[in-house]
Amino acid sequence: MVKPTYIHGEILPPLSPSAAQEAPKTPDSISNEDLNFVATWLDDRFEIPGTSIRFGLDALIGWIPGIGDALAALASLFLVFAAWKRGAARITVLRMMPNLAIEDTLGAIPIVGDVAHVAWKANRRNYNLLIRDHQYLRQHTWQDWLFVIGVCLIMLLLLLAPFVFLIYLFKTQHLLL
Repeated sequence: MVKPTYIHGEILPPLSPSAAQEAPKTPDSISNEDLNFVATWLDDRFEIPGTSIRFGLDALIGWIPGIGDALAALASLFLVFAAWKRGAARITVLRMMPNLAIEDTLGAIPIVGDVAHVAWKANRRNYNLLIRDHQYLRQHTWQDWLFVIGVCLIMLLLLLAPFVFLIYLFKTQHLLL
């Protein structure tokens, strides 16, 4: 079997192999190499010739009308499930979920979504977060919490915005009558 090679992501690159600590081995655990293989195929497998722009099946699956983005989101949940199964810190799993939410929410918008899949690379980010969780033994920074809280607040604002707009419209209509 050919061992997959690691393709460096945009954020949180893992420490060197000598500094990395192995996750505890259990019969049902998935190796880092397997998870890297999944992240590579979903986000980094192909390169646009003559550029350094990489993309994966996540961007290609999104082209299937109606169901493509849902399938891509399900495939992306594999890394989050693996992190949860390995016992990653809660903040790591919480940080992985907004990465997927951002990419998949933008992915639902035609053309913008395709660019989002190529630019955001949620699977590579999540793989790097999982590796960081194991290498630093759950030592997380305030930036992790700030990211999760910030994304939750933005999602809450986006959820409330249509209701606030409707209330505004009703009040202005009431004043006009």
